[in-house]
Amino acid sequence: MPDLVIRHIDSMMAERIKTLAKDRHWSINDVVLHALRHGLGLSSAGQISSETLFDPNSLVLGGQWDLAEKAVFQEALQALSLTRPTQLAPANASTLG
Repeated sequence: MPDLVIRHIDSMMAERIKTLAKDRHWSINDVVLHALRHGLGLSSAGQISSETLFDPNSLVLGGQWDLAEKAVFQEALQALSLTRPTQLAPANASTLG
């Protein structure tokens, strides 16, 4: 795999990357790869996924959410976007009832 050098990263972005790495117990490289995959709408398998083409920074949450709660919620949304439609409910769920 090729290596890339990214120049001109501002201090705010660098601090955010370091904070995420520390909070998630990931390497800085893993955080950057995750951010690139997510930002480009790619799954971990390298497939383009329309479900991941939203901007997580545009998410507006009502009430009082601190940064940690918002991060956990966004991770849960990301995990849900990667599930198969029938993984959470059977295909014939509408006929149950």
